[in-house]
Amino acid sequence: MRPAEGGAVEGPGSFDELLGLVRAGEVAVLTGAGLSTESGIPDYRGPDGTRRVMPMQYDEFSGSSAARQRYWARSFIGWQRFTRAHPNAGHRAVTALQRSGRLTGIVTQNVDGLHQEAGAHDVLELHGTLDRVVCLTCGDRSSRVALHERMALANPGFADRVLAVAGDASRVTSQIRPDGDIVLDDDLVTTFHLQACLVCGRDTLKPDVVFFGESVPKETVAHAFDTVDRARGLLVLGSSLAVMSGYRFVRRAHRDGKPVAIVTAGPSRGDGEATIRLHGPLGETLTRLAAAVA
Repeated sequence: MRPAEGGAVEGPGSFDELLGLVRAGEVAVLTGAGLSTESGIPDYRGPDGTRRVMPMQYDEFSGSSAARQRYWARSFIGWQRFTRAHPNAGHRAVTALQRSGRLTGIVTQNVDGLHQEAGAHDVLELHGTLDRVVCLTCGDRSSRVALHERMALANPGFADRVLAVAGDASRVTSQIRPDGDIVLDDDLVTTFHLQACLVCGRDTLKPDVVFFGESVPKETVAHAFDTVDRARGLLVLGSSLAVMSGYRFVRRAHRDGKPVAIVTAGPSRGDGEATIRLHGPLGETLTRLAAAVA
């Protein structure tokens, strides 16, 4: 690999080839957690692709009230910091590419809503969104903001106790995960009061996102495949493609003989299928790309 102008490192292909692919239009975009790291939301994996943290699994969450208490206590704190994140240059560049008419669609593995906050529209959220809550018992969907307000009323002083344990807010912030979760002492978790569904009264509320061990809804997968099928090429941004929920779209594009461009800082499961592979800072690289396309 060789250094490329704009901070990226080139593997197969080059920045100029990436520019040519996007400038020709009809490109599907798939984004992952790496696109949001410049907004202060770390991803699950280190630069070498090794998983740094293991999120709560669906079976564990759905299996007991104690597991849900642990998740929501940690997420209650994490959500407050998670919502302070704002779109970065990479998100804004993707919006600019969409407005230029070059994209068939945007599919994201992220649950942070930063694409939409940056002005993108018709974003397919493959793994759902943290803005909503779903009840696993009755299926009712409601606002995460409203639930957070109920949790705050039921747990006065909880956030202050967390900060007292953590030492300062920066320590908590550094442990935020892509799903808004944080690391929290078990002694604090057991003092947290869960909130029940306002429709059925059960404590089975869950963020409306796809947990590890849970399947992406079939209609969502079909929509994403349609976005890729209508495209002339696929552009992957900030995803290691370690899980099949994203990697399958690379396999589909490669199977159909379409060019696959991957821009991310670390290794990717799809590197073998990539016709264009750039390693580098996404914000800087995508800003340059959007400016050249305009």
